[in-house]
Amino acid sequence: MNERTFSDELCLQASRLGPCGLSPKAPGTVGSAAAALTAPLFFLPLSFEWRVLILGLIFIFGSLIVTRAEKMLGKKDPGEIVIDELLGMWLTMLPFASLGWEWIIAAFALFRFFDIFKPYPIRDAEHWLPDGWGVMVDDAIAGLYAMMTLWGVRLVLL
Repeated sequence: MNERTFSDELCLQASRLGPCGLSPKAPGTVGSAAAALTAPLFFLPLSFEWRVLILGLIFIFGSLIVTRAEKMLGKKDPGEIVIDELLGMWLTMLPFASLGWEWIIAAFALFRFFDIFKPYPIRDAEHWLPDGWGVMVDDAIAGLYAMMTLWGVRLVLL
């Protein structure tokens, strides 16, 4: 049996967003909720350019981390990997400099809807790219769908 190195454990912790991915029920929802709750502190206060850079880094490093975690866990897109939820949730909120809690809750609900029901092409997107890249891209597309929907709702209501 192979012993995991510190680097392996760090990779698993990052892919799980710490304890979020270990939730016995709905780890994806828990990871999404953590992303929604941390966005006002760590994401939304940044300039648009910094938010785009952060999302790019999450996509690249997340893809590499997920690829490695999948190999360690011996499964394709295991439920405990939730770093992709961080990407999708924060992408949902990308164009909004500040959001009240009602809009953050709406962003969360919309992202979860698109991530769970996976309308076309989200369901197929995971197969477009190999390994962790595919895992990350399907949540990125779900985040884009949620972002566009949230944008439209805000245009109508505000």
